[in-house]
Amino acid sequence: MSVAKTINGWTRKVPSWPIYIVAPLPGVWVFWLALNNQLGPDPLQVLEHKLGEYALRFLIATLAVTPLRNLSKINLIKYRRALGLMAFFYAVMHFLTWIILDRQLIMHEIVAEIIKRPYITIGMVGVLAMLPLAITSNNLSIRRLGPVAWRRLHRLAYVAGVAGAAHYLLLVKSWPLEPIIYAAIVAILLLARVYWSIRRRGSRRRPAR
Repeated sequence: MSVAKTINGWTRKVPSWPIYIVAPLPGVWVFWLALNNQLGPDPLQVLEHKLGEYALRFLIATLAVTPLRNLSKINLIKYRRALGLMAFFYAVMHFLTWIILDRQLIMHEIVAEIIKRPYITIGMVGVLAMLPLAITSNNLSIRRLGPVAWRRLHRLAYVAGVAGAAHYLLLVKSWPLEPIIYAAIVAILLLARVYWSIRRRGSRRRPAR
């Protein structure tokens, strides 16, 4: 039996609902560390960055599900919705930490920061792109929109991925390796989607013999 068949056999037995329990735990842990002043001299900044990193990691995991299936035949589609919702959860927590704890809900300062700082503007684009994805991540929305329109809408996940990676790159003053790796992975996943989309269109246009 191939590795892909073995893994797919396991995934058929393992439900997706434990993701909703396990995935938030790193965020809860880092929040507890921040409350207990165990994140260094600037715990609030570390908390913000950690929540943003978790959002980007779950978003990359969501985007990787289809390429992984195409390349290796390992099918994790049943977990994609949960992974995407966890990415949105962490993105919202990252945003709320910034506006509530960091900027203390001073709206004119928040708006000024969003307009003045490109990395915050791009981050907002990413969060807003994820909002309709989270709202429509249910079977009722698929039935109402139709599978084709639903899939087109959920291409916004790539917009969110690019925005998240760009937000991270512009946020750091120096260019450490980690945000560069995240950006490279998002770029590879986006290029892979473009490649397979072109191949599908070519196969549809090819005349039958």
